[in-house]
Amino acid sequence: MTRHLLKISDFTKEESEKIINKAIEIKANMEKYSTILKNKTLLMLFEKPSLRTRISFETGMEQLGGHAIFYSIKDSPLGKKENIHDTAKVTSRFVDLIAARVFKREDIRELAKHSDVPVINMLDDFAHPCQILSDFQTIKEKKNLLIDLKLSYFGDSHNNVTYDLMRMTAMFGLRMDVACPKGVEYSPEQEVLDEDAELSRNTGAEVSIIDNAMEAAKESDIVYTDSWMSYGIPEEQEEERKKIFMPYQVTPNVMSAAKLDAIFMNCLPAMRGYEQTTDVIDGSQSIVFDQAENRLHAQKAIILFLLDKF
Repeated sequence: MTRHLLKISDFTKEESEKIINKAIEIKANMEKYSTILKNKTLLMLFEKPSLRTRISFETGMEQLGGHAIFYSIKDSPLGKKENIHDTAKVTSRFVDLIAARVFKREDIRELAKHSDVPVINMLDDFAHPCQILSDFQTIKEKKNLLIDLKLSYFGDSHNNVTYDLMRMTAMFGLRMDVACPKGVEYSPEQEVLDEDAELSRNTGAEVSIIDNAMEAAKESDIVYTDSWMSYGIPEEQEEERKKIFMPYQVTPNVMSAAKLDAIFMNCLPAMRGYEQTTDVIDGSQSIVFDQAENRLHAQKAIILFLLDKF
C-alpha cells in the first residue's frame, strides 16, 4: 500500500521516532547516504512560495543522489485546466514521489487519493508535518529525550503549525499549552481539538487552550511561536492583527516564566517586534536556525521512509 504524509498523525508515534532517529543519523553520516536515491525523482508542486521548503527539499534530494523538480502551480492551478485525478495519475508515471505546498487541504487529499506514488504535504491549511518532524528532531538534539516535556505555543493558533504540534504532543504524551486570543478565527478548529482529544486518551497527553501568555509559559521546556501574518492575510488587516496578538508576543518576561533551560523556537520566517522580540529570537535560548537546518535532514528521513529505504 502506498503511504502518504498529509498530517503528522498519518504516522504513528513509533514511526515518527524512527524517522527522527534516522534524521539524526543522516545528519551525522551524510556521505553514507549520498547515492541511496540514485535515479529517483521528486516532483515539487508549489502553490505557496517558501524559501526553506524549496531549498531543503531540492538540496536533500541532491545529497541523497536523486533529483528534484520544481513546478509552480500558482499560474497553472491544480484542478483547473486538468483535474487533480489526471494530474496525479500522469505525474505518478514520471516520478517516484510527489510533494505539494498548497492553500487547501482538499487539494492535497485529492492528489494523494489518486497518486500511485507517495505524496508529501509540504504545507496546506490543515497541517505542516515536515516542519513538526524537524522540530521534534531539534528538541531531541537539545533535550536528549522526547518525554516529560511541556511545549507552549503563543499567538495565531488557527493554523497548520499549531495543529500538527498539537497532534504530535498528543501522540508523544506531552503537555502543551496553546496561548491565543479567544475567537474561532484565532483558535484551533474543532476537528483538530477532537482528534487531539482522541490521541491524548491513548497517551495521557495534556493539551490546553488558554488566553494567558504568562500562565502558558510556566514550567515550559519549549516556547514556540509562528508568524502572525501568514500568506494570504490582506495588508489592511495587519495592524489590527498585530494589536490582537500583541498580548501573546514572546518577550524576555515570557521566557523568564518558563524553565531556566527552556528553548525558543520559531519555524520561520520571523518578524522581529511581532510574534517575538528581537532579544528573544537572537538570544542564547533561541534555536531557530538549528530548527531550520533540520528541515533538510528530517525531510531526507521522511523520503527514505516513504520509499522503504529503512
